[in-house]
Amino acid sequence: MSPLRVTRTLPEDATDAALRADVLGGLTVTPKWLPPKWFYDARGSELFERITELPEYYPTRAEREILTARSAEIAAASGARTLVELGSGSSEKTRYLIDALPLAAYVPVDVSESALTQAGEALIAERPALDVHALIADFTAPLALPDTPGPRLVAFLGGTVGNLLPAERAAFLASVRSLLSPGDGLLLGTDLVKDERVLVRAYDDASGVTAAFNKNVLSVVDRELGADFDPDAFDHVALWDAEREWIEMRLRSRTAQTVKVPALNLAVDFAAGEEMRTEVSAKFRREGVTAELAAAGLDLTHWWTDAEDRFALSLSVVR
Repeated sequence: MSPLRVTRTLPEDATDAALRADVLGGLTVTPKWLPPKWFYDARGSELFERITELPEYYPTRAEREILTARSAEIAAASGARTLVELGSGSSEKTRYLIDALPLAAYVPVDVSESALTQAGEALIAERPALDVHALIADFTAPLALPDTPGPRLVAFLGGTVGNLLPAERAAFLASVRSLLSPGDGLLLGTDLVKDERVLVRAYDDASGVTAAFNKNVLSVVDRELGADFDPDAFDHVALWDAEREWIEMRLRSRTAQTVKVPALNLAVDFAAGEEMRTEVSAKFRREGVTAELAAAGLDLTHWWTDAEDRFALSLSVVR
């Protein structure tokens, strides 16, 4: 059995520094915003797992359907011997690819050391011959990958690319392209444009789990920076921006209030009804995905969707 290898490329205090920078930057501009990565502490991760099981939330089921049905085709098209997964989390869906590919190595990349260790040890116990080399890293920053056999397949699943604004996506795809050599590929998960009602329901479920998930970002700021946000003083908002073709999640202040963030020596005024953006989730069309990949120097060669054309996995290669 190969031992799990874990390489830290982030400084120990990187998460705290990033949170401070994001909160200071996001709460001192108009309109206010906080990035969605701060949803995911232990409680936020648990809430998101519950979201993926909700009847309204189709993306996880749709992507799993594709992986179940098409992993053999993905393996044949890529021939990858190393699978690099960005934002790997629990590596749960990735098992379909791991079992289909002729892998020598799996490189999960995540900011959470505990998630990487737990998932990596489970994978090695299940697949003793697999070399797992985990990277504690921020996938939106430049990466240095370990020396593993090619071809490499970089996987970015879950539609997470939609959480990046267009300029951020362009920079991210260019960064991924810089990791790839001829023969390597990118497997990208993208949620597709569809009926507005279906989209809004997916981000505003009847049981209120997504609302609790959205408000959890306030609890994270309270705990980590000593802030006095009251989550009950904000309402969850999810709306479809038809022009930009993305869902926005926001938190709307119920009253005029002032929130103090002692760690930043900051007092933030909210007007009654003022909204703070917490997530953008872009939805895509095939022609748009093709164009964004092409701008980064990647050619889309394969496109797989679920039976209802709700979600897509695309394979692209170095031009």
